[in-house]
Amino acid sequence: MIVHLIDGTYELFRHFYGLRRFNEGKDAPLGAVAGVLGTVLQTIEGGATHIGVATDHVIESFRNQLWSGYKTGEGIDPALWAQFHPLEEALAVMGVAIWPMTDLEADDGLASAAHLASKSKRVEKISIWTPDKDLAQCVRGGRVVQVDRRGKKILDEKGVREKYGVGPELIPDLLALVGDAADGYPGVSGIGRVTAVRLLKQYGPIESFPPEVLGARREEALLFKDLATLRTDAPLFRDVDELEWRGPTKAFASWRERLGERLIERTAKAAAALS
Repeated sequence: MIVHLIDGTYELFRHFYGLRRFNEGKDAPLGAVAGVLGTVLQTIEGGATHIGVATDHVIESFRNQLWSGYKTGEGIDPALWAQFHPLEEALAVMGVAIWPMTDLEADDGLASAAHLASKSKRVEKISIWTPDKDLAQCVRGGRVVQVDRRGKKILDEKGVREKYGVGPELIPDLLALVGDAADGYPGVSGIGRVTAVRLLKQYGPIESFPPEVLGARREEALLFKDLATLRTDAPLFRDVDELEWRGPTKAFASWRERLGERLIERTAKAAAALS
């Protein structure tokens, strides 16, 4: 069994701005939602049986309490924001396991789902579908991998080391040192990517650095590491079979006008193939 975990928020952004290149500023009310569902359906049509999607039900999380500059929902296009919650509802009626995150973020949801799924001996592989560098910390050997759909790349543990210079276990430390502009924390001043990789290879995690390496910047570095460390303890499901796609609910047909005839028909065809 292969478990597929999808970053719904990333996919919503991707489809929204992808459509913007062609719609001349006239955003379809649920255009990006239909795009995300199409992507999920494409995964199912490709043979996926167990699939789950994590979303940011709200943008803010516990991290905003730890660091005042952490990312917020400020600046999100209203037409995009209006599709956040309809996406969750549409996925639910499509019959897909959906985890809307509140105190945690979608990335934490993916990390938690990967952790829970990895406990099952029946799970041969877990594919996390997002290019977000934060999720590289979840990669484990060749069993838990990160998939970049657009870049058509799959990162196993060796791939993470080649791309970032350190293994998955040190990704939070690397991000803490160099910062993450997308998430809103700057990293440690005076330490760039090359220096960070060198220090991590020499000493291991930040906690193992000799005091003189970071000096007064140590506490800030540890704070940023806390921000970068994904939580894996969200109780998303008890049994991996809860992620098995068994077809859409009866309510899915009522979304025909909002999502389009073709998507409804494709979903019905995929469901029919299950029997």
